[in-house]
Amino acid sequence: MAKHITTPLTYEKVKDLKCGDDVLISGVIYTSRDAAHKRLVEANERGEELPYDVKDTIVYYVGPAPAKPDQAIGSAGPTTSYRMDAYSPTMIRLGQRGMIGKGKRGPEVIEAMKEVGAVYFGAIGGTGALLAKCVKKAEVIAYDDLGAEALHRLEVENLPVFVIIDSEGNNLYEIGRERYLEFANQQ
Repeated sequence: MAKHITTPLTYEKVKDLKCGDDVLISGVIYTSRDAAHKRLVEANERGEELPYDVKDTIVYYVGPAPAKPDQAIGSAGPTTSYRMDAYSPTMIRLGQRGMIGKGKRGPEVIEAMKEVGAVYFGAIGGTGALLAKCVKKAEVIAYDDLGAEALHRLEVENLPVFVIIDSEGNNLYEIGRERYLEFANQQ
């Protein structure tokens, strides 16, 4: 049974999410990839106000395709998350509670997640058209010179993800591998 969450993603909501949970997200989320992450972290280091309030937000690592008529956004599949690992600990410590992407995360990111109480959601690559149907509204809010990698504010409804790493550091990539090896060794 999928868990339904609505943003903002508070600490209390994060603590209820466990590794392997199926989740449907509704509300406001933001998009950002490595170039925008770099700008956000540099702006923070200079003491500048960020283009949005990071507290209790979810960021989706995506560079959406241009929207077709009657669509809020074009194909919006996840990008590889480790490209944001240099910036994610800072963003998490600024209050970001959730990240959506694909692939593994580095130990510094996982430690920041455990320290603050954040969660890493997975979306499946190759499902960009399906995921785009969950986006009801999209607008660029900063860094429009980055094109598809600009910072977007999305309003989503029932965006399907699953918890890869929970706030305690339980990691589906590790647990899944262990389960598979146990199963394979029994054959």
